[in-house]
Amino acid sequence: MLLARLLPLACALTAFAAEPLVLPLWKGDAPEGDGKFSSSAKARLTIHLAAQPNGAAVVICPGGGYGGLVVGGEGHGIAQWLNRSGVTGLVLEYRLPAGRPYVPLLDAQEAIKTARAHATEWKVDPKKVGIIGFSAGGHLASTAATHFTPETRPDFAILIYPVVTMGIGTHGGSKRNLLGPNPTEELTNLFSNQKQVTKDTPPTFLAHALDDKVVPIEHSRLFSQACQTKGVTTRLVELPDGGHGLNGYKGKSWDYWQAQSLVWLRELKFIP
Repeated sequence: MLLARLLPLACALTAFAAEPLVLPLWKGDAPEGDGKFSSSAKARLTIHLAAQPNGAAVVICPGGGYGGLVVGGEGHGIAQWLNRSGVTGLVLEYRLPAGRPYVPLLDAQEAIKTARAHATEWKVDPKKVGIIGFSAGGHLASTAATHFTPETRPDFAILIYPVVTMGIGTHGGSKRNLLGPNPTEELTNLFSNQKQVTKDTPPTFLAHALDDKVVPIEHSRLFSQACQTKGVTTRLVELPDGGHGLNGYKGKSWDYWQAQSLVWLRELKFIP
């Protein structure tokens, strides 16, 4: 009888993951690009290990217009959602660029490398490390998916109401914070990530509300169309409502993209 009473409690306890592990992203100063280095004190990873890991891991890039970080609903909340499906979530608190466009990308690339370096310890398959981003964090995730080396290429990308283009129709604050007040046309094109898609871009899932007035759905459509042109596996879920932030990370549109992204990951064999 005692054993029968204890079994449900034991099962409930195993459903919860351990306390998140917080790691500095860099040892010492971090690169900015162009041979420059600066303090890396604010760049860190919070690792939410799944209680029953399935081998997949996702680097999570919160939004905030490249001027801040929304680490709650677009960070730790996402990690907890992923954990429930056996996926390890790594919340990336990347350095804010302040006109240094390569800084967030270098942080995202280091996060991907860190996940693979700790693959055995964290029970991660190094061939199942993806990236997810929201709004400006979606721009960062799409940058990581189009500007990569062999060791920093994510295996898949999930972009939720992402900023994509830095050209016409961009989100002004994100562009200014990333590229500075007077970027060259060359730099603007380089970080308009729909122009950087190649056949080697990883499979990409996108979701965006039709009524998003802050970052219009054309951003996601541009990236999805570029993927189709290059033969990259892609899926764009056009949500009927929710605006930017999808009603504060709740409601039918929010639930729908989450469910559909998991279906997509299962179809591509990234999760069982």
